[in-house]
Amino acid sequence: MDAQSNSSSNLSIIVQNNPSEAQLSELGIKSWPKWACSPGKYKLKFDAEETCYLLRGKVKVYPKNTTELSPVEFGAGDLVIIPKGLSCSWDITLPVDKYYKFHPS
Repeated sequence: MDAQSNSSSNLSIIVQNNPSEAQLSELGIKSWPKWACSPGKYKLKFDAEETCYLLRGKVKVYPKNTTELSPVEFGAGDLVIIPKGLSCSWDITLPVDKYYKFHPS
């Protein structure tokens, strides 16, 4: 059975605004690797679920292979969960600095 065909409709990006310090500490965010990116447009495909916390920046994500066709926006102070299997375009309007973690399936 092709898992991708029946899961492509629920590839939603979850954005949590301003998570508490306690939650960030519990997740161990500060031990995660960091990633930085300058403004621009990028095509990305997520082969694993990613959780990230933006220290700075502003991003508009345009999902490709999902029913959720409206762009998802997030920025500094947001905790974001990006589902495995999502293909999307990132339009970065302010330089991004983020902590990130991939979750093996």
